[in-house]
Amino acid sequence: MPLMGSLYVGQSGLQTSQSALNTTGHNITNADTPGYVRQQTMLGDKNYNLLSINTTGIANKQTGLGVTYQQIRQVRDVFLDKTYREENGRLSFYETQYETTSELETLLGEFEGASFENSLNNLWVSIQELSKDPSSGVVQGLVMQKAYAFMSDAQAVYQGMCNYQDNLNMEIKNTVDTINDYGHRIYELNEQIRKIETGGFEHANDLQDERNRLLDELSSFAKVSYSTDPEGNVLVKLEDHVFVRPDRVSEMAVQVDETTSLYDVFWLDDAPFKLDPNGHKIYDTDAAPVFLPGETISAQLDTDLGKLKSMFLARGDHRANFTDMETIRDANGDIISTEAESYAAVSGSVIMKYQAEFDRLVHSVVTAINGALEEAYNEGDGEYMSNGHGGPLQIFQRKVSDDDVKEDYTKAETLFSVGNLSINRELLQTPGKLGYGDLSKPGFTRPDGSVDYTTAEKLKAVFDMAEYRLNPDSQTQLSINSFYAGMVGELANDGAVYKSNRDNEQITVDSTESARQQVIGVSTDEELESMIRYQNAYNASSRYINVVTEMLDHLLTSLG
Repeated sequence: MPLMGSLYVGQSGLQTSQSALNTTGHNITNADTPGYVRQQTMLGDKNYNLLSINTTGIANKQTGLGVTYQQIRQVRDVFLDKTYREENGRLSFYETQYETTSELETLLGEFEGASFENSLNNLWVSIQELSKDPSSGVVQGLVMQKAYAFMSDAQAVYQGMCNYQDNLNMEIKNTVDTINDYGHRIYELNEQIRKIETGGFEHANDLQDERNRLLDELSSFAKVSYSTDPEGNVLVKLEDHVFVRPDRVSEMAVQVDETTSLYDVFWLDDAPFKLDPNGHKIYDTDAAPVFLPGETISAQLDTDLGKLKSMFLARGDHRANFTDMETIRDANGDIISTEAESYAAVSGSVIMKYQAEFDRLVHSVVTAINGALEEAYNEGDGEYMSNGHGGPLQIFQRKVSDDDVKEDYTKAETLFSVGNLSINRELLQTPGKLGYGDLSKPGFTRPDGSVDYTTAEKLKAVFDMAEYRLNPDSQTQLSINSFYAGMVGELANDGAVYKSNRDNEQITVDSTESARQQVIGVSTDEELESMIRYQNAYNASSRYINVVTEMLDHLLTSLG
């Protein structure tokens, strides 16, 4: 090869070594950047000059024109990416379910030692004391105080569940907004990457890193699948619905349900709408739901993926109470839904399930106590245990009047729900009126002057009668005293299951990410080795040019 041509060989070595050094420095600089993928410089031969053709030899006589870099590529494993994103979604699902059970345990006071059980037990103890001396005004006052404390604490616990339900509701809206933001950013990255890579000369590696990082984060919110079209766009599906399209983003949206005041989550493009008098769009959310009602949650079906679905299921779709575990009848007495059917509608929601069970406990306590007093009234002369208005005396009362009762609630006792409960203020202020409205006569004293130990014993007995079930799926008969412990135990078991699933998924995600980092992660030691290698190659090319230059200088000087 002519000496002048040899200079180009050295020049190619300098250029490719410099490019490789730049890539190595870029890797080291971004070693701790989230989502960054290690880049490699791929080197190759330049074209060869054909000097002569040898038909009898193994190869023709050629001279090389140096080295060139073919591309700077990313190193990824698509199978590890897919596995990581699926398991990350499953981890987020069970993490949210476990957090919900933990929050309910906190609301019940099981972590602080001042649980709702204390209020229930205090009421039980006061009634035990009443059974010893039913005519004692002091004991009657204690019963009313503990009944009021029981009601107040029950309403506080239930309201805490409702508040947490509202918090999840707001978090659902915020998550939907975040998901839409991610979708629009992926769409923008598709456009930027496509413009850069259209010519086939450049690779937008850093932009692809950001796009892949967004897919990682998106996988924690919902079930995600994706593909790449011929133009290089990443097309994304969420919950099996097209989300990021080549030309736009099909957004999720939320709309407040006027009946429950909770958000419905739906696909905006697919939901028909009508305009209200103010010109605002009112969408038919049932026509395009993101999550199908009654869907079976299963790892085999890949339906246990994503934080959004987990929050949606945990929140439920309304405030549950004990009527969600009862047989529902219409005004004619015909069955609308059985106990099992009613319970199936709430059992999939952690919050609704325990709202209903807790309300069933309170309902059972209230109706049992009031029922014992009503039984004494029915056996009396119409004055004993009378409220003075032609009805039985009751410690607990309803906030809603009979005129406001829904047709579905055909029995008055079904109105004794936590949200509809109040204390008999007259008895609270004047406990001596228990039994007679006449304060000159001690409470729990029959018209014949005898102390009514029977009714007091009935009040005591209702706490020990094993005739209650936690829910229609439970076959164990519980007493009021054991009902709360059974509910807390069931909640703890649910929490343990979710925690176990979460811990197992955490191990899977960590191991998958570790394997993935071995492929895509930057090792500073390896990069420093590459830097030394490319630096030596750069120095060698520089030395090669110097030698060729000296040879040319020698020839010119000698010939000159």
